[in-house]
This record gives sequence, C-alpha cells and structure tokens, in this order.
Amino acid sequence: MDASIPLVVIETFEEKKAEELLLAVARQRFAQVHRWSLTDGLTQLNEGPRLVARETKLNEPIELLRHIKASHEPGIYLLCDFHPFLDNQPEITRLVKDIALNHLNVPHSLVFVSHRFELPPELSRYATRYSIPLPSDDKILDLVREEAKAWSQKNGNTRIKTDNRTLQKLVATLQGLSTSDVRRLVRAAIWDDGAISAEDLPRINKSKFQLMDLEGIVSFESDVDDFANVGGLHNLKQWLQQRRAAFVEEHGGEDKPKGILLLGVQGGGKSLAAKAVAGMWGLVLLRLDMAALYNKYIGETERNLREALQLADAMSPCVLWMDEIEKAMSQEGSDNGTAQRLLGTLLTWMAERPSRVFVVATSNDISRLPPELIRKGRLDEIFFVDLPDAEVRREIFAIHLQKRGMSPDGFDLARLSEASAGFNGAEIEQAVVAAQFAAGAEGAEVCEQKLLQACTDTSPLSVVMAEKIAHLRHWAADRTVPA
Repeated sequence: MDASIPLVVIETFEEKKAEELLLAVARQRFAQVHRWSLTDGLTQLNEGPRLVARETKLNEPIELLRHIKASHEPGIYLLCDFHPFLDNQPEITRLVKDIALNHLNVPHSLVFVSHRFELPPELSRYATRYSIPLPSDDKILDLVREEAKAWSQKNGNTRIKTDNRTLQKLVATLQGLSTSDVRRLVRAAIWDDGAISAEDLPRINKSKFQLMDLEGIVSFESDVDDFANVGGLHNLKQWLQQRRAAFVEEHGGEDKPKGILLLGVQGGGKSLAAKAVAGMWGLVLLRLDMAALYNKYIGETERNLREALQLADAMSPCVLWMDEIEKAMSQEGSDNGTAQRLLGTLLTWMAERPSRVFVVATSNDISRLPPELIRKGRLDEIFFVDLPDAEVRREIFAIHLQKRGMSPDGFDLARLSEASAGFNGAEIEQAVVAAQFAAGAEGAEVCEQKLLQACTDTSPLSVVMAEKIAHLRHWAADRTVPA
C-alpha cells in the first residue's frame, strides 16, 4: 500500500486473519477499513475484527464499485468472495480498473480475499498478491499449549498426557497449516481423551490432507505396507534401509535422498514397493494420479501439478508416489506443449524443493520419458523390477497363503514355484485366489493340487506379451539396478 499499488489479492481461508492484518495497517496509516460481502453489504470495521453499524446496503457489486469510485475519501476496502463477479462481467472489470487508474488522485485500496482468486489480465498489472504467513514451529507449539491449557481448565486442571518426542512429531505434522486449522486439529486430538499420543498422528495427517484435498488428483494412501509383505526386491530394501536415517531424521545431514524410479514388468510389484517405502520409513504416502492432471482449459493442467506439489511440500516429510509417470511426461503426440510445461514445472520443483518429499516414480515404459527427468540429481537411482526368480516366487506364495490364513508349511512351495515359472507377483496372487474360489465352490479346503491347477490354467503376461517383456528385460539389463 505504501508503494501505491491499488489492488491486493489474498488467497486464504482465514478471512478473520486478513481483517486483523488490514486493521493493523489502517492504524499505521490512519485510514478507514470497510468490508463488503454479498450477505452484509458494505460495513465499516472499527478497532478490532468485528462489524459496526452498516453504512449502506450496497449488496450488488456494481453499486458497491460505483460508490467507491464516487467517494473522495480514501479508504481500504476488504472485498470478500468477489471472484465470481469478475468472471465475464466487463462492467465490473471496468469499474475496478477505473478505481485503480484513479489511485494517485484518490488512493482507494481494494483488497480481494478469497480461497482462490484470478484477476482478469487487464487488471493483473495493477495488482499484487500477498500470502498470510503460516505459523512457525514455535507458534505451532504455543497454539498446542494454549489448547492444552483450555482443556485443562475445563477438566479440573488435569494435565495433558504427552511426551516431548510426540510433541515434536506433532509440530512437524502441523507444518504448512494456517493458525485456525492448527487449532482445530489439536483440539480434535486432545478433547477425545485428554492426551496427545503417537496414535493421534496418523489421524491428524489424514485430516490435514483432507483440508488440502485436490479433487482426486492427489490421494492419501492409508493402506501402506511393510517390506515384510513384499517378496524379493532385496537390493531395493537394502538401499532404502541405508538411507532411512538420512531422510527421516530432522538433522540427518545436508544431503537427503531425493527419489527413485521403479521400472519393470506389469504386475511385478512396483506399486506395492512404493507403498512399502512409506511403511518402512514410517511416513505419509501421497499418490499423484498423473493421468488426472490434464484439464481441457489452458493453464489448468499446470496449475493442477503446481498445487499437487505444494500439497506434497505441506505434508512433508512424506513419500510422493507418481504412478505411471510416463502418462503425463511423455513428449509424444500433440498437446499444445502441455507436457513440456508440466515437465518444466516438475523439474524446477525437483531441483529446488527444500521440503523432505521422497519421490517414488513408477513406469512401464521408460523410453517415453525425457532424459532430463531421470538423470542423477533429479532421482537417485533407477531400479528394475524383474519377473521373480524361483526363490522369490516361493516367498510370494508364502506371503499370500499366510495373508489368507493358510500355513505355507502345508504346501510344497518349491513345486508351486516351479509350476509358476514366468509368473509375476500379481499372477501368483491371483492363482492363490482362484484356488480359494475353486475350493470354496466344492466346500473343501485349498490344497496344493488346486494351486497347481490354477497355475496351469493361467497364461502369464510373460507368454502373452513375450516379445515386449523380453525387449524390456534386455534393455534394462545393463542400464538399471536390479531391485
């Protein structure tokens, strides 16, 4: 405002916080602050974020802007939820522009506050954007203490049950949220049992994600697994174990692991491995649906990716699983350069992100990916998830039998492994499922013969798509690290 910029855009859900900031500015400038909303019309704010007697109704945006344009007394106008009225309404756009152009004569300041706000191009050059600062770690801790004190006073001065380690994890979990959101989530954790425990953290993480949900582009994966339930992939497990402390610990050194690309045969366990990374490291898992990024409107696809990456930053430390990344980053075909712009946005974020977000990208066809995306420095390593060998097939059979309440000791796993040569992990699981269905239809228990029959009846992908699978395995042999 001191720089005589007439239009200010504040994208926030904290409307009251915006009012408080403007009132603080007004006190320094001895200016009047007015607030407009569709329900209340135009009101004047006094010293404090509450409304006083209404000046005039002025519920219609056009009447409001005409009133401001005709007023010769400078003022700060807080316009709430004004974004629908600038969409294809030339008279309203013109009135805002007139007020902006006349700013040097009558210094009105229009402050647009909404959860999302896009100014028309003819107004954007007269405007600036301001972000309300998010609370620091110390401020979050103060808010937790305030809520704990409030609970204690209402419950006979009973102390909240917690410990310093859990509090530190809670503060890290609440990073990236506004003051009011922090208060709500802390309240929800405390008021049910008068404690802040490690069991509260997953629920708070899920609630935090829901506050920032991106309409299906990013999903919160609560069903994370552990590598104990993943057959094989011993090299990948060892690689992740060596880097766990460096990534998970707050002060694990300056160099942090950045991410990996999992390339492999379909059904080989890439998705399961991505979930197991989060399980092994004890982190939140976010899944970015690359195909859902695309939007028919120009610029919206790139915005979707930017918001998805901002969400990942806000949820850190976390694992970001980019499933089938070639669907969005392939440089083939004509898409008016959208894939190129997406790639530029992603590369910039991967190079400059300060947050602890570990990327697990999965791909079935690396040839469609640009080399600058998969070079060292952007990702740490490329792992190839091959068809399981005989020993790993035995492990996978044992895992799926145990998962369904059957003891692997009652089966000849070596014979089952031999019968399933060329099968991937998903096909072995389906053989167990098929045997279970067949046995259930006969009212019998699953036996080894049923499993062998299910294997015989299955045509694995390595046979159906033999040429493509052979080409992929040959290509990856000298170019990737075996998982």
